[in-house]
Amino acid sequence: MTYEETAKKEALRWSKSLDKRVSVIQRTSKRFQTSINEKIPDRVHGVVTESVRSMVEIALTSSEYIRPIEVDSSWTFEQREEKVRELIKQYKRTASFEGAGTGLGGFWLGLADFPLLLSIKMKFLFDAAQIYGLNVHSYQERVYVLHVFMLAFSSDEARGGVKEKVLNWEELSVSEKNVDWKTLQIEYRDTLDFVKLFQLLPGIGAVVGYVANGRLLGQLGETTIQSCRLRFL
Repeated sequence: MTYEETAKKEALRWSKSLDKRVSVIQRTSKRFQTSINEKIPDRVHGVVTESVRSMVEIALTSSEYIRPIEVDSSWTFEQREEKVRELIKQYKRTASFEGAGTGLGGFWLGLADFPLLLSIKMKFLFDAAQIYGLNVHSYQERVYVLHVFMLAFSSDEARGGVKEKVLNWEELSVSEKNVDWKTLQIEYRDTLDFVKLFQLLPGIGAVVGYVANGRLLGQLGETTIQSCRLRFL
């Protein structure tokens, strides 16, 4: 079996796993998380909302997240994925140390982690997209990148609709390729693990920030790989 055949099988298994109904424990955890979110200060919700709005605008209208990436058109699909996995390791380290650094500063500095982590995630996505061969200067491909982000951090209720868009991107009409940033910010906010809120506490914030940021970047990396496999294979 070739590398591409194995990768496609893995991606199909991953796709099916997204359709599985969450367990009772996960649903209970989600309800608990929702109750926690309701008690989060408006200042925190405001920072997340504004961060996501700004992120969408920057991703669609500027080149801030685009950096020169060495890509050889002769690379095999396997070689491209090796490069993407290297990127994931690099960005996980960056995200983890950034989370630890802001976590050391208590509430106000910890609050700054939300926009910083978003920027790190988007830079990773645009880097990975270039390695896979996407033209990140194209508006439609930028919208695709944002949908991959949405798929990584959508709730179980919203994931199905986003997944259908991501996996059938080539068949969508231009009008169907749009980003609802308000829905995106709600989904992103509500799927942030509530334990990450402990990053805002002095003392333990550094440890929580280090672990949580690395985990969230890894989650995004896996979604990026599997989504691109299903698109290109």
